[in-house]
Amino acid sequence: MESRRTPSLAPAKPVDEKITINLGYVDLGQIDLLVQEGFYANRTDLIRTAIRSHLAAHAEVVKQVVARKMLVLGIQHFSADDLRAVQAAGESLQIRVLGLASIAPDVSPELALASIDSLVVLGALHASPAVKAALAGRIR
Repeated sequence: MESRRTPSLAPAKPVDEKITINLGYVDLGQIDLLVQEGFYANRTDLIRTAIRSHLAAHAEVVKQVVARKMLVLGIQHFSADDLRAVQAAGESLQIRVLGLASIAPDVSPELALASIDSLVVLGALHASPAVKAALAGRIR
């Protein structure tokens, strides 16, 4: 009997966000030396470790700011149903996310405008280009 895989209904979201940084030659040389000596598997491993270490040193400050500014910490997803419910209640959202804010692909620009008053994302925003364009004046 042949086994069949059921295809995924939604494409997988990337777990990481890609960034680009500029480094001086001396810093880059030191990174390469540590990689060559086996302290790290590659440049990315060293940079990711350094960033996590630095963030851990400031964890308490981040926690305080998140509480003070009432930010959602982590991933916040908004479906079309979520936004229609907000609209039906005659309300609008003031979204504040530290991490990833995701607006479903089936959310129309009109629905986004009717249900989202403001959007502050420290991290990444995943939404269709049309929704991002519609909300451009409300994104801070």
